[in-house]
Amino acid sequence: MHVDRFASALTPPLREMLSLSPAGAWMAVLLAGSASAQWPQFGGEHRDFHSSVTGLADGWPESGPKKKWERALGGGYSSVVADGALLFTMYRSGDDEVVVALDAETGATKWEHKYPDASGQAPNSTPTVAGDRLYTLGFSGVLCALEKTSGKLAWSHDLVREYGAKSPQYGFASSPLVHGESLILPIGGAGYGVAAFAVADGKLLWHAHDLREFYASPILIEVGGETQLVVLAQEQIVGLKPETGEMLWSEPIPGEQNIATPVWGADGLLCVTAGAEGSVGLKLSKKDGKTHVERAWKNELQISQTTVVRVGDHLYGSTGDPACVTAIDARTGAVAWREPGFSVANLVAGDGKLVLFDYEGVVALGTAGPDGFRVSSRASLMNAHAFTPPSLAGKCLYLRDQEKIVALDLGSPN
Repeated sequence: MHVDRFASALTPPLREMLSLSPAGAWMAVLLAGSASAQWPQFGGEHRDFHSSVTGLADGWPESGPKKKWERALGGGYSSVVADGALLFTMYRSGDDEVVVALDAETGATKWEHKYPDASGQAPNSTPTVAGDRLYTLGFSGVLCALEKTSGKLAWSHDLVREYGAKSPQYGFASSPLVHGESLILPIGGAGYGVAAFAVADGKLLWHAHDLREFYASPILIEVGGETQLVVLAQEQIVGLKPETGEMLWSEPIPGEQNIATPVWGADGLLCVTAGAEGSVGLKLSKKDGKTHVERAWKNELQISQTTVVRVGDHLYGSTGDPACVTAIDARTGAVAWREPGFSVANLVAGDGKLVLFDYEGVVALGTAGPDGFRVSSRASLMNAHAFTPPSLAGKCLYLRDQEKIVALDLGSPN
C-alpha cells in the first residue's frame, strides 16, 4: 500500500519481503508471471523489491541519471509493471478510473481501459501480469482481467456489489496475486476475508474468514515444503492454504491499519514491521504436520507504510518522525542504525545497490550494510507527494508522482 493521506492517521512508514537467497528458485514458481515480464507485479518478480539486474552505474551527475522519457499521467499510487515492450499502471481521470498500457521505449499510450468510479480517489493497487492477462483492482473494489496486448476486458467483478466486500477506510489497496490457475485477493467482510478466482473466467473458487481492512499485498512462502499464503489484516497476520483458504496459523499484530507487506526470508523468519506496537520477527517451522510460530524478537520501531528490502541479515527501509533511512537485524530485531537526510522513502535493491525514492521526489543511489547507508548520488527529479514505490525493470527505473511518470536509464552515468 502506498498512500500519503495515511500520514495524518498513522505513524511513519515501511514495506515488503525477502532476501537474495535460494528462495528465488521456488519463488519463481510460486509467483507466476509472464515469461517476458521484468517487473510483473507489486515488488517485482518475487514480490521482494529486488531486481536481478547487473551493470548499473555507480553514480550519476547532479542532474540525475539519463532520462529516457517523461510524460503526464493522472493521480495514482499504483506502481509501474513492466512486461516486455509494455508498461502498465493505473490513474484517476475525472470521474473515471483508468488502466493504461504504455510503450516502454517512448511512454506513448498503447491502450486504456476506463470505467466510472464515484469515489473521486486515486487508485492504490498495482496491476499483476500473468500469461497474456493483466489483473487490476480499483479503489472501490472493481476487479478486472484484461488482455495485456489490447486492453480488452476478459472478465470483471464488483467486489462490494457482488460479494458484500467491506471497503477499507482508505480504499482497496492490495495487489492481486496469481498462484497457478487462481487469482488470490484479500477483499474483506464476513466470510470473504480472502477469496480466489479462476484466472480463465473469473469464477469464484473459494472464500474464507472474516478478516478485513487490508492494505498490504499477500505473499507466498514455503514452510517445510508447504506453500502458504500470508495475509496481513487488521490486528492479525495469518497463513492460509492457497488452494482452499484453510487457516494454517494466526498471530496477533496490533493495529487498526497494518499497511506494510511482511518480509519473508529463506531462513524461516517472517518479519512484520507494520504493527502499532513495533516490529516483530516470527520464526515459522513445520512439526508433526503443523506450522509452529514462535516470536523470535520484538522491537518498538514501527516501519509502517513504505517498502522494506532484506539483503543478507538486515532489513532496510524508511521511517518517519523524524524521517530516517534505517536498518534492522532480521535475526534479532536490533536496530543497527538510523540515518536522516531524506523524506519518507521507498527502496528497491539491485546490483548490490539500493535505489531510494522519497516523498519529496528525490531519487538516490547508494549502498547499505550493518554500519550505515552510503549515498553515491542523489537528484530531485519529481514533485512532492511522490509515494509510489519505484520499479526497476532491467536497467530502467520507473518513477511517478501525482502528475507525471518518468523512465530513467540507470545503466549509464549520463
